[in-house]
Amino acid sequence: MKCPKCGCENCQVTTETTSKGKDFSVGKGCCGALLLGPIGILCGACGKGKQINSTTYWVCPQCGNKFKA
Repeated sequence: MKCPKCGCENCQVTTETTSKGKDFSVGKGCCGALLLGPIGILCGACGKGKQINSTTYWVCPQCGNKFKA
């Protein structure tokens, strides 16, 4: 891949990963366990959940330009 900014042909691929949201809710899991037993612990996993996004870019080692192919 050739850098559109400086023309370098030694660009490398890199991936950026971002996450947002919550994992496991301890409060919901405890309440669920009290009300429904062991199956109620799964209630802690209910809700919005965690979202993970990955984006792949090319990075130029000479000028530091980051671009998508």
